Amino acid sequence: MCGIIGAINLVESEAIVKNGLKILANRGKDASNIVKVAPKSFFGHNLHSIIDFVEQPLKYNKSFLVSNNEIYNWVELNEKYSLKAKNDSELILKLIEKKGVENIASIVEELDGVFAFAYFSKEKERLVLARDLFGVKPLVYSYNEHEKSIVFASEKKALAINQQHLNPRKILVFNTKTGKASFKNRKIKQVVAKKAKKELETAFLQAVSKRIPKQKFGVLLSGGIDSSIIGQALMNDDRQFTSYFAGIKDFAEPKDLAFAKRVANDLNSNLKVNLVSLIEFEKELPKIIELIESADPVRVGIASTIFFATKIVKEKVLFSGLGADELFAGYNRFKESNDINKDSFSYLIKMYENDLYFEDIVCMKNKTELRLPYLDKKLVEVALAIPPKMKLDKKNNLNKKILRELAIGFGLDEEFALRPKKAAQYGSNFDKALGALAKKNGFKSKANYLSSLWQKDPQKQKNIPIAALISTGKDSLYAAYLMQKQGYLVKCFLTIDSQNKDSFMFHTPTISLAKLQASAYGVPVLIAKTKGVKEKELKDLELLVLQAKKKFGIEGVVSGALFSNYQRARIEKISEKLGIRAFAPLWQMNQTTYMKRLLKEKFKVMVTKIACYGLSEKWLGKILTGKDLLELEKLKKKYGVNVAGEGGEYETLVVDAPSFTKRLDVSFSKKLTNEFTGYVEIKKSKLVKK
Repeated sequence: MCGIIGAINLVESEAIVKNGLKILANRGKDASNIVKVAPKSFFGHNLHSIIDFVEQPLKYNKSFLVSNNEIYNWVELNEKYSLKAKNDSELILKLIEKKGVENIASIVEELDGVFAFAYFSKEKERLVLARDLFGVKPLVYSYNEHEKSIVFASEKKALAINQQHLNPRKILVFNTKTGKASFKNRKIKQVVAKKAKKELETAFLQAVSKRIPKQKFGVLLSGGIDSSIIGQALMNDDRQFTSYFAGIKDFAEPKDLAFAKRVANDLNSNLKVNLVSLIEFEKELPKIIELIESADPVRVGIASTIFFATKIVKEKVLFSGLGADELFAGYNRFKESNDINKDSFSYLIKMYENDLYFEDIVCMKNKTELRLPYLDKKLVEVALAIPPKMKLDKKNNLNKKILRELAIGFGLDEEFALRPKKAAQYGSNFDKALGALAKKNGFKSKANYLSSLWQKDPQKQKNIPIAALISTGKDSLYAAYLMQKQGYLVKCFLTIDSQNKDSFMFHTPTISLAKLQASAYGVPVLIAKTKGVKEKELKDLELLVLQAKKKFGIEGVVSGALFSNYQRARIEKISEKLGIRAFAPLWQMNQTTYMKRLLKEKFKVMVTKIACYGLSEKWLGKILTGKDLLELEKLKKKYGVNVAGEGGEYETLVVDAPSFTKRLDVSFSKKLTNEFTGYVEIKKSKLVKK
């Protein structure tokens, strides 16, 4: 929709905003303006008009506003408060002026739609940054308390300094006089769905209806349930729309294309297809990577699908099915979930950091705005309250069950409504194309190939700085390794030394070796002690993460959570509170697949504790091999053992890893409680050459 940028209390503020507007030019071609809001403080705005042509930054009394938004209830609010606003942006400014910046939290809650805005009151010396609850509209910022300054923008690349995403569940209030920043928290409502299917139907239809623009619009159509049901709802409402699809033509016809053609035909929609060659794809790849600021193969594959589809779009607005997988258990990993709705919530609150950010950037490059019915506030509330069995039928291997039933009720053909999910990058051939190009250019992996194309500034290949929550076991070290492979900069290790050896939260057997592992990895380690009292131990973890944030400037923390909702949910809660991101790259990964990858990557993992029928003394001190994995798989079939030890069957110590410059050399003795329970007691340990 629009591009916003601002710089407060900096000598170079005007230059920052002017340069940023040039970088954000794709976000608005209708108008571009810059306004001085206070000494050494400027707002800038690039306009992409949807509702009405009203240039920004806006001024009212002694206050200013820049916004990137689509407020669906702005007319109602305009009448309710007699504001005489010309559009939704002016509505926000006048509403804040009427109710007062001190009531910003309640004001934001009244807004139904998607938004990212900055409000500045010269009189009250306050800057407010806020965005919609799920972060559909992007907003990043950088705050320097010492300089009493703050900068913000729609995209990271518009700011030369390090910045972070504004957490959508937080409203930032900056005092321009004292230089202090504070946050007001927002929450996703927890409701009860008494008549789940009927409530979902009502919420879904309203979510689609309120997003229909007055002018012509389109739908990104893959032929899958997520986009097809949107199209069916639009057709039932007698709405005309164009459908769009993109893929690679050098292989067999993309698998999704045949379904997209048939669904579009059933919906009486004109399907426009952009099939590109490998040559054209290879030419555009560096541009796509630079756009999304990532060389991750999955992100690049998905972004490429959207990039080439929106390249041929004439309309300003496109509907997308993004968000359905998160809400209705669409991913395969949900099959391993112990609490589907908790996992849905977890995936949902992280979307602003990844999918939503890069898909918005790609679409704005091609002057198109995405509209996302599944991320409607009311629809999300209902979806998170739907009983898990209505989302995932494990017996019949059917995900998104209630959504599929709804689609059939709307009149969508069962063949399309019940079609199994296929990720966009696979159904369009873009992932296959990445593999082919990597091979053609002599690279063993897609990741290495894509990284080679991101050469403009090597530092940009590094994502945000993070801390790794390390227990010395395989899960935490492998999670840190995966994040490093994706370009994240691991600044430090964090370790909790718990006095409670049966802690629900923290691994304890070989925690004393964390310093050696950190040294081998080449990073500092922060260690905190805790008594291990359930729940209270989380405060000790929070203080440790806060220490890392202040000392090393971390913006995220990674853990090795695999299936423990208890552990992962609490780390996410702490991260939300501290305004940083939480990563769990192993979450719900198939345990056998995980173990195979771990060993393939040459991790040397020692078994340090056993507590499981089927394991015996011979396992203590063993360095796990592929042969041992086969034995664990047999024990799984015979006794139900978790192959990765997730049920506490065994615990481990990583003695060597690809990221280690040296390996651990340990001597130990074995201590047995009974035939199937015991641990190793480390006698000596040191680092030696690999």
